Amino acid sequence: MHAPDGFLTAGTAVATGAISTGAVAVALRQTRDRLRDKQIPLAGIAAAFVFAAQMFNFPVAAGTTGHLLGGALAAILLGPWMGALVVTVVVLVQALGFADGGLTALGYNVLNMAVVTSFGGYGVFVLMRRILPANGSGVVAASGVAALASVVLSSMAFSLEWLFGASAPVPFDTVFGAMVGVHLLIGVGEAVLTALAVGAVLAARPDLVHGAQDLDRSQLADRPKVSMKAFAVAGLLVAVLFATVVSQFAASDPDGLERVAEDLEFVEQGEEHSLAGGIFADYATAGIDNEQLSLAVAGVTGLVLVLLVGGGVLLAVRGGRRARGGTPDVGRTPTEV
Repeated sequence: MHAPDGFLTAGTAVATGAISTGAVAVALRQTRDRLRDKQIPLAGIAAAFVFAAQMFNFPVAAGTTGHLLGGALAAILLGPWMGALVVTVVVLVQALGFADGGLTALGYNVLNMAVVTSFGGYGVFVLMRRILPANGSGVVAASGVAALASVVLSSMAFSLEWLFGASAPVPFDTVFGAMVGVHLLIGVGEAVLTALAVGAVLAARPDLVHGAQDLDRSQLADRPKVSMKAFAVAGLLVAVLFATVVSQFAASDPDGLERVAEDLEFVEQGEEHSLAGGIFADYATAGIDNEQLSLAVAGVTGLVLVLLVGGGVLLAVRGGRRARGGTPDVGRTPTEV
């Protein structure tokens, strides 16, 4: 779903940029009022994991791949406001540091990959929580369904943007059908990864899962807790493993959006990234000839950048709340956005 510059018209890029800027501004304000200190390490781990997992493209059909978007996952763990911020940080670091996703396309990439997936996915999660059993298994199952839905919603968002800002004479219904079809398949992979990640956090630190705040210990089967330090170290190690080892096995075929663009013959509308000559462009480290080492160094660098940027944003938000005399909001339930 990382769209390059040129896939949509300049007017659409400006409009979605304004919408995304407004959404992120509101998310910052809402996060300031809700942020708990213990959420900061989880937010850093979530950002690092989403960045690392997006380096791994998994095959979903002949000649097509997909990767985690992570918006639903971040929203379920942190709440939709902070989840949107986390994925926004990832998208910004990818565009500016790794030439992944265009610069003028940042508006629709942030909107589609961060805002739509976080809020759309969380909305589906809340709905499924009302249907499924009120226990840990119900939370995990709802997470999987929400993750799948978030990918489809993201593809729908791009299709609607195409309706108003098409860069080629391809009908909206053709793009819509192709995008939704391939991203349904990608959503299955998103669902599996999200359910596994939420299940792992529930098993280790159920108190950190925003989407399970309404459950008591008996409904979580008295799952054991680990210290925050151990949890943070383990989470970062998983992210490093994805960025340095799992990413080596990424499929090289086009992802869903690129495949649709190729099949519908508007891929040529994409423009070369203005930072394509950067040291870590395309997740390869300039000056390192060994491909495996080059990718691993780029991955670790990306994790550091995401942690620094994301941590800086959240620390600034926390500082702003304290300056206003605010207190953490600890009483919200998963149905309160």
